Amino acid sequence: MAGLALMASVTTTACAPIYSNHGYVPRDEDLARIKIGQSTVEDVGLIAGRPTAIGVMAGSDWFYVGSRFRQIGLRAPQEVAREVVAVRFDDKGHVRNIERFGLKDGQVVVISRRVTESNIKGLGFLRQLLGSLGNPNAADFLKKDQ
Repeated sequence: MAGLALMASVTTTACAPIYSNHGYVPRDEDLARIKIGQSTVEDVGLIAGRPTAIGVMAGSDWFYVGSRFRQIGLRAPQEVAREVVAVRFDDKGHVRNIERFGLKDGQVVVISRRVTESNIKGLGFLRQLLGSLGNPNAADFLKKDQ
């Protein structure tokens, strides 16, 4: 009887989801310390840390990317959430915009925005960072019975 109870306990525990976080997104409290139009690239590095990705142009935007994964049993982990914080700089290296993006129903949505201008540039790059959530993997199309 004890063996059956132990087996039931192990089976139940094995099916419980395990969550893990990858990447880094600064906290709202840290982002609030960054002053639009005043803080520099160096200030942002000291306050929020180094970014996950930097734009391709020298002195361009910084992107912080954080993802949350869920794994159940022996299945492959699945990404269940992704968030991007974009810190944009002007030509002089001062913070121009701070924006937080997430996903809702597969669409990029703005969670919060502190900007000096209303035009969002580079949204295509953000869509790429956020857009792969839920996309099929090439392995999904391979036959598993071979």
